[in-house]
Amino acid sequence: MGGMSDVRLQLMAKELETGQHAKVFNAPAGLSRWGLMLHRWHTRRALLQLTDDELRDVGLSWEQAREEGRKPFWRD
Repeated sequence: MGGMSDVRLQLMAKELETGQHAKVFNAPAGLSRWGLMLHRWHTRRALLQLTDDELRDVGLSWEQAREEGRKPFWRD
């Protein structure tokens, strides 16, 4: 998976709200609405295919990955 997934971005934003510091990345610049939806679709599908070790590397639990991966691509 190239880049940060939407779920990781949301988790990092929540960490910032709770006082923990993290660097937040946005989706690639210049994407159209359809491009953003396609980006979400690809990253969410890839998220569902990560192994336990890969999820641990990005700091996500299986439940978090499943919840984000099953969201429709049109939702934030």
